[in-house]
Amino acid sequence: MGTTKHTGRIKLPGRPDPKLWVSKVPFGLGKIKPKHIRDTVKVMWDNRDNLPYAYRILTRGVCDGCALGVAGLYDQTLTGPHLCTTRLNVLRLNTMPAMKPETLHADIDELRKLDSAQLRKLGRIPYPLVRRNGERAFRRATWEEAMERIAGKIRSIDPKQLAFYLTARGITNESYYAAAKAARYIGTNNIDNASRICHSPSKTALKRSLGIGASSCNYKDWIGTDVLVFWGSVAANNQPVSTKYMYAAKRKGTKIIVINPYREPAMEGYWIPSIAESALFGTKLADDFYQVNIGGDIAFMNGVMKTWFEMEAEKPGSAIDHAFVREHASGYEELRSHVDKQDWETLERSSGLSRERIGQFARLLAASHSGIFVWSMGLTQHRFGTDNVSQVANLALLRGFLGREHCGVMPIRGHSGVQGSGEMGADPFSLPGGEFAGTDIGRIEKLWGFELPKWQGDIVGVSLENALLPDDHERRLKLFYTSGGNFLETMPEPDFVRSCLENVELRVHQDIVFNTSTLADAREEVWVLPAMTRYEQPGGGTSTSTERIVYFSPEIPGPRMPEARPEWSIYGELALRVKPATEGQAAGAAFKDAASIRAEIALAAPNYAGIERLEKQGDVFQWGNAWLCEGGVCPTEDGRGRLLPIELPELRKPEGRFYATTRRGKQFNSMVYGEIDPFNGADRYDVLMNAEDAAQLHLRTGDAIVAYNRYGVFHGRAKSADIAPGNIELYWPEGNVLLPKGVYEPYAGIPEYNAAVIVEKADTYHALKDTRYVERRIAELELEVPE
Repeated sequence: MGTTKHTGRIKLPGRPDPKLWVSKVPFGLGKIKPKHIRDTVKVMWDNRDNLPYAYRILTRGVCDGCALGVAGLYDQTLTGPHLCTTRLNVLRLNTMPAMKPETLHADIDELRKLDSAQLRKLGRIPYPLVRRNGERAFRRATWEEAMERIAGKIRSIDPKQLAFYLTARGITNESYYAAAKAARYIGTNNIDNASRICHSPSKTALKRSLGIGASSCNYKDWIGTDVLVFWGSVAANNQPVSTKYMYAAKRKGTKIIVINPYREPAMEGYWIPSIAESALFGTKLADDFYQVNIGGDIAFMNGVMKTWFEMEAEKPGSAIDHAFVREHASGYEELRSHVDKQDWETLERSSGLSRERIGQFARLLAASHSGIFVWSMGLTQHRFGTDNVSQVANLALLRGFLGREHCGVMPIRGHSGVQGSGEMGADPFSLPGGEFAGTDIGRIEKLWGFELPKWQGDIVGVSLENALLPDDHERRLKLFYTSGGNFLETMPEPDFVRSCLENVELRVHQDIVFNTSTLADAREEVWVLPAMTRYEQPGGGTSTSTERIVYFSPEIPGPRMPEARPEWSIYGELALRVKPATEGQAAGAAFKDAASIRAEIALAAPNYAGIERLEKQGDVFQWGNAWLCEGGVCPTEDGRGRLLPIELPELRKPEGRFYATTRRGKQFNSMVYGEIDPFNGADRYDVLMNAEDAAQLHLRTGDAIVAYNRYGVFHGRAKSADIAPGNIELYWPEGNVLLPKGVYEPYAGIPEYNAAVIVEKADTYHALKDTRYVERRIAELELEVPE
């Protein structure tokens, strides 16, 4: 860990810079772009019944949107307030009144006619609910009835037949910690969190390559670095406040490079609402785009390193930081030998980029004295996601972009609570402050005062699939307890996921609103428990940002759901009902208040020493200080980073197919807030494809098309876009029907979110005289080797 402290906020330049303007037309009139002013007015109107409370949340609370760490209207990077429409969209979840009884207890089929966006607008869950198999509606229940029934069911099954899951929807470190402790106290290691389907490969790869499990640097380091690379990350769309950091970086002369199949309009130019100059005229962000194939990043990075080694052969020291590698990295010769064997034809074909273009990027990095790599799901949501991220670490080590100012590797988080989830132990492979292995188990057992189960827990996808095992199987999922989350809209093959959810005997949804998963049947019953938001929790709560800053968010006065409870207290009470504490176990897994949880976190997770002192608005600290691996020293056994030879993945795209992946529009993760993407005007069922690819299929923008494979069929419309040839992008979660179930990355367990598909014009597809053509084509797909 580092010793240099974060140096605090910096000011933006006062004078405008017209060279960065997107347009001289004020507010980008006539352009396809987000309408920030209109959206802000709409949010005010939506919250008109609770505006004072909404204002207090915005000005006192820590953002429950992405993980940039905006507290009130300020962060630790820049002076001045931040305005973010993503945060404003999420705001209504906290200010809504309770669902009306006539809606709450309506016929289940009537509720199922609504999508998740419509269900959210119905209001908050006001009290415990239950719906038994065969019943047509939820009925009101008491907390006593709910807790006793759920605890009784847990006592009747094997702990391996129980699984917990926590999303990152505003969940605090305190709740993650209490859930992790309660699960182990009950006797199960089947506990997982939202990072499983976003950044689990980042943690796994960074651990094996650098010995760290989080961003090595700060957002401040963006401002003044020579080159800032966004890899499979559309930060302008998913973390809008980050555009202010990009603006500040551009003003310091930083080059911004985007590596992505689609030339994302949000990264090309953005109208930043909290900077007057940018709000008026926009800001050009990206200096260049490298439109790599979906899944072609490993080949691209091998090409970069191959270029570097060729440069070194001509002029030693022209590309590799030999002093850094000699002092701080292992495996150099093995990596060079591996890369030297790669042939350019294969690298070009796999990456989708020419040797010249790859070399251009390689030379840019070689000429830079500092650089930061930022990535997101474009790198992680692959069956080789861990290898993708280890390749990024390889580049950083070879250039010495680690452990100093303006340098580093950053997996940028999309949820405000997700960085802390694994660090608090809400993970089958983790315990608070360590791994579920070796001495960490003994250390935690001593602190907690009870024995931990020693068997390896399952990732959430496997837990769900276990619901289909024979009834007498020891790992058949019989009780699934989920805090937030909507697996029907986040996992591949939604119909299969529904069958899993409905085969669970008892399901518990601890949440603040309904979603489509809440309405799925169960073999015995579905329980719904009303949770407090982070702003309602007595004693406040904490969350950890992408840059490892732990923020305290205070309890904010305002209206309450009378029967909603803090999530951490629900877990503690449930644990004690399942297994009453015995002498010597103190309170088992229960806590008297939020402060006592923070006090224990400080003991259980050494990096979090200091969290026990957070108690009022504005309190923060950064674990690990400004830079992890400071001075190049990694927290590995030998203090060195590991350069790893990474094999090219077999992409297996047969002739005539397209690589398909998913993207986000006007949404916050799976919560969709608009049918039209404000950056490109696309509809949720538009399929983005290269214009030349479309022409070869005799398609024009707006034509009805079908994309299909052995997993499913997607009906949509073609939309020409600046995307790498042979690739298409669909919106998530609508495009999940094309993704394979049960395909997990071997190291981190993230599901595969990419697939090879056939694209055809819809009138051709359906105009044949009968369905035998379709059936024959699908049957042919079944004979192929799985992707």
